[in-house]
Amino acid sequence: MADQTFPFAFTRSYQLAAAPFGIHPSTSEVMVHDGRLICFFGPWHVESSLENIVAVRVTGPFSFVRTAGGARMSMADRGITLATNGDRGVCVLFEVPVPGIEPTGRVRHPNLTVTVADCEGLARVLKPE
Repeated sequence: MADQTFPFAFTRSYQLAAAPFGIHPSTSEVMVHDGRLICFFGPWHVESSLENIVAVRVTGPFSFVRTAGGARMSMADRGITLATNGDRGVCVLFEVPVPGIEPTGRVRHPNLTVTVADCEGLARVLKPE
């Protein structure tokens, strides 16, 4: 599989809310590289092997209040959301939870949602076989 990069789809309101956290189009992207899913979102970084992915689905819409700004963690399921718009994103479910919200890696996330420009394309690339 060739390496692929998926830029985030920023709306103006989300971009304004994200800027104080160092989140800009130039500091945010999702990559599939060398058998790994790698996400950069300003100062946040989430990474997993593709083999650790058990399900992928396109989802949305999202509440601005619950998703805008920096990386967000759901208190309901500990999932991490990296959102740049409220319209749609890709939710990735992991077999083994991954670190992401804080730098020590103690908090682990069973799922990740990213709001990339090409949701269908990312979902297709990540879909487990």
